[in-house]
Amino acid sequence: MRLAAWSLSMLVLGASLWASGSGAAPEAQLARHEASRMSMGCAYAIVAYGRDGAALPGIVEAAFDEVDRIDRLMSHYKPESALSRLNREAASGPVAVDPELFGLIAESLRYSRESDGAFDISVGPLMKAWGFFRGGGRVPGSDELAELRGRVGYEHVVLDPAHKTIRFDRPGVELDLGGIAKGYAVDKVVELLRKRQVASALVSAGGSTVFGLGAPPGKPAWEVGVQDPVDPDATALTVRLKDRALSVSGSYEKSFEKDGVRYSHIMDPRAGRPVQGVLSVAVLTGDGTAGDALDDAFFVLGVSRSRAYLKRLRDTEAFVFLPSARSRWTLVRLHGPGHFTGGRSTTP
Repeated sequence: MRLAAWSLSMLVLGASLWASGSGAAPEAQLARHEASRMSMGCAYAIVAYGRDGAALPGIVEAAFDEVDRIDRLMSHYKPESALSRLNREAASGPVAVDPELFGLIAESLRYSRESDGAFDISVGPLMKAWGFFRGGGRVPGSDELAELRGRVGYEHVVLDPAHKTIRFDRPGVELDLGGIAKGYAVDKVVELLRKRQVASALVSAGGSTVFGLGAPPGKPAWEVGVQDPVDPDATALTVRLKDRALSVSGSYEKSFEKDGVRYSHIMDPRAGRPVQGVLSVAVLTGDGTAGDALDDAFFVLGVSRSRAYLKRLRDTEAFVFLPSARSRWTLVRLHGPGHFTGGRSTTP
């Protein structure tokens, strides 16, 4: 059994930004600053342009500090975090929760209801049982899985909006915000950059969620490449980002092999098992929080049910990469106005 993990879901194509004129300020009038920091288990990277070159480094550092703040609040790895305290105490009774954390949990449960449980932050016990919490990888037995499924399900999480309390209706429930918190942190970074009057920026959370704030100088949009799910050195699609987010979930990101079967970290909470038969999903939407939740939901739902879900969403589009016996993969467009470009829309 071997555990494999790749931290990048996308490649940022800085050398091939779209080159048509857009009326943006000339690049000479804007300073550029680029930096990265490890947080929330991945590398957050920011490329920022602004008129005050002396202020840009401090602004970017403040943005990284915001990511660290969110991690301290929402990490299920840090025992002192508010989320970890909630997981320890909520089965015994209502727990008063930080309003920000309460809001993200409430939003997560909305995605759970809309996706019929395909996205579910109560997946924590399953992630641990399958060895994805701290690495290693293992296949639980059927009796263990049956017991675990009784502790997984968003309906076991009871919110009191008036008092900002949360309780679990049974012991053993455990929340894991790993499927949405990185996208949320990207949105909070973008909010900070806008308040600090950064002209344009590209914000990446380990490559899995990327937001293009405005456009780089002299260009109409940022251009980002989506990694080929089979060949990590190749680009399958490109997407133009201007005030939009791109999120990608891939079975190649974290996986292990046991008895000739490869298991990815993307879990079907309803079945209690990793999803099989999907290579990756790319979602383009208006904010990172939504994209981070939806790419996992679509991964679990599959093509037909994802299409039905997408029709209820505004300004969102997605592609699914499926295994193919004839080539590396088959690309299926689910729905949307067509911001994805390049690559091939059927089979490579």
